Amino acid sequence: MIPETPQLLTTSLPLIPQSVFLFAGIEYAALKENSDFYLAVLADENDDRLTPFEGERTSIGKKKLVYGHRSAHNIAILRAQLPWLQPRLIGSHTSAGMGDRLGLATPGHVRAIRKVDNALDPIFAQQSIREMVRSGRSPQQVMDDATWGVFQENWQGGFGADADHLKTTEDIDVCLEAGYTFFTIDPGDYVDNRAETASLSELREMVNMLPVEMQLKANGLLKKAFQLEHVKVTFEERILLKAMAKYGRAVWHVAAMYRHLVDKAGEKPFELEVSVDETAQPTSHAEHVYIASELKRLGVRWVSLAPRYVGTFEKGVDYIGDIATFEEDIAGHAAIARCFGQYKLSLHSGSDKFSIYPAAIRQTHGLVHLKTAGTSYLEALRTIADIDANLFREIYSFAREHYEADKISYHVSAQLMRAPLPEEVKGGKALLDQFDAREIMHVTFGSVLKAIKPDGGMLFRDRLLKLLYINQDKYAENLEKHFVHHLSLLTQE
Repeated sequence: MIPETPQLLTTSLPLIPQSVFLFAGIEYAALKENSDFYLAVLADENDDRLTPFEGERTSIGKKKLVYGHRSAHNIAILRAQLPWLQPRLIGSHTSAGMGDRLGLATPGHVRAIRKVDNALDPIFAQQSIREMVRSGRSPQQVMDDATWGVFQENWQGGFGADADHLKTTEDIDVCLEAGYTFFTIDPGDYVDNRAETASLSELREMVNMLPVEMQLKANGLLKKAFQLEHVKVTFEERILLKAMAKYGRAVWHVAAMYRHLVDKAGEKPFELEVSVDETAQPTSHAEHVYIASELKRLGVRWVSLAPRYVGTFEKGVDYIGDIATFEEDIAGHAAIARCFGQYKLSLHSGSDKFSIYPAAIRQTHGLVHLKTAGTSYLEALRTIADIDANLFREIYSFAREHYEADKISYHVSAQLMRAPLPEEVKGGKALLDQFDAREIMHVTFGSVLKAIKPDGGMLFRDRLLKLLYINQDKYAENLEKHFVHHLSLLTQE
């Protein structure tokens, strides 16, 4: 039987070819016109499923065409009618979160996943509240942009949506309303790093200040020994008190956030990740055991956990540290994760950590989740550098001016004195591979996107986005190339 050819392909509409498909008697397609995107839906004139869409209505033979903007309303209707546009649970499969700070990266991410034969599960909607604020986007906008990218590329292989680094119940509520399925709780504000250097008497005092439900009598861990594959942990007093003083309030906060999420989600399925990676000191194996043991005792269920590993995870650059030491460290964390519930270990600030991906996959047996975000923005700048070198130099010069202020909330070591001066920039692509310049541009995205001219207009945002709209295929090609390198390393044991 010859598949039916969509009638839309016989029209003169400026269709994005890969987006055109026929589903349950309706034809759908994305269109690109005048540096913007539109939606086309074609069905029988009396088909009620056309009614909710907003747009111009014209007849094509005995069928009705709706031609409308890529609006939040139309994207919501697409999600309701096409089940593969609704985020799903990822579970224990090897997975990668590919954040998108501009709302145009998902097509490139989809192409990268296809290029590695769908060997891991993608999370296309991923953004922390901090990044949303800095990029001037809402959780719903992030979700809608990812949905449109999935629709545009006709990706029907499923994807997750990560409400990343949530700190408050209000964060949970707004992301739950937007349809996210994966919730990353960040209790970093409750981690007490004073425990690292505290005396035994100080540790006792700190532990006594914990909620009653988190004190020694409640957890029953004192003197308890764990043999977790090759990892042995015995909770002698100092070891246990240090773990409690450092992470007790953080665990309590995660449990409270989890209970709130359970209550608000109702029948909606969700997955939880616990993140303690943004702390000053590594998470020891004993501390990991403490965290996992206490989360289980408090009734929390989670699919992945992000410890603070040894070494340095800076934004947008490779791992800094001894790889053999990292492998030994993650091997212990992986053993603990397998013994406490077969959950995944998460690599945050994971973009471009090429040197450690093989070790992570090897030691976790594939139970790993990678998080990237800023690397897609850097690939956007790479695309801009090819198209408009002057704009790229403007952005780089501005980034240098704002780096010292913007770097405060990020873990980076780039120095302005080591980065090339703007007048020395000849090839932007080469600059994006220079360590210091790369980090400088990575962490200043918010200032770049929000910068305003004296007349009230946007200094960079509109020009940058327009060029990326017009040249989206070039941007997608750059993203595909960059992420295929990431993903291929994550799919080789």
